[in-house]
Amino acid sequence: MRLNVSRSKNAASFYVIKTVYEGKKEKTVIVEKLGTESELREKYPDRDPYEWAKEYVDELNRLEKEAKEPDVIEKYSPSKQIPKDVQTLFNGGYLFFQSIYHELKLDKICKDITTRHKFSFDLDSILSRLIYTRILYPGSKLSCMELSNKFIESPNFELQHIYRALDVINKESDFIQSTLYANSNNISKRNSKILYYDCTNYFFEIEEEDDFRKYGFSK
Repeated sequence: MRLNVSRSKNAASFYVIKTVYEGKKEKTVIVEKLGTESELREKYPDRDPYEWAKEYVDELNRLEKEAKEPDVIEKYSPSKQIPKDVQTLFNGGYLFFQSIYHELKLDKICKDITTRHKFSFDLDSILSRLIYTRILYPGSKLSCMELSNKFIESPNFELQHIYRALDVINKESDFIQSTLYANSNNISKRNSKILYYDCTNYFFEIEEEDDFRKYGFSK
């Protein structure tokens, strides 16, 4: 599938098209109409319509490729002995979050950050493991490293790299949050006219308490 932009005097329309074969003849068919440039700008105010449309088509091609991949069949013998001190049990629960991680393009965010800094560790691998373990088994950075070793995909970093990566993540916090906000808006639309914020703790500077307000930090 590929992107097609049909331009007229007053507008540009975006289509997803692909080539199909009927016998020995080939023809181009429209898979999906994405809308006009003005419609896309209104629907995705934080994105360039051309860039969004291209990424949308790339995602369709990725999903189509995955759907065509053959099933893998593995044979096991019940009589074969398991080698001693060899890990045979792996945690695959993080794979569900891995798909969301890539939909939010956090891997691309890490790639952009890497181009601006001089370090040799894999920021994408570290950030993804920090997120997965924080959701599945909240704990320390050391526990993150230990749990990552039990994942199907072995980590390609050491504990020291996690601590070094935290400094980079802290410096790039604004970039990560702003880009992640834009990316998440492409997955789930939100009403940007309403703002939500954490109000777990309030601090009231008052002389006397009442039923609603308490002096100092309170919930």
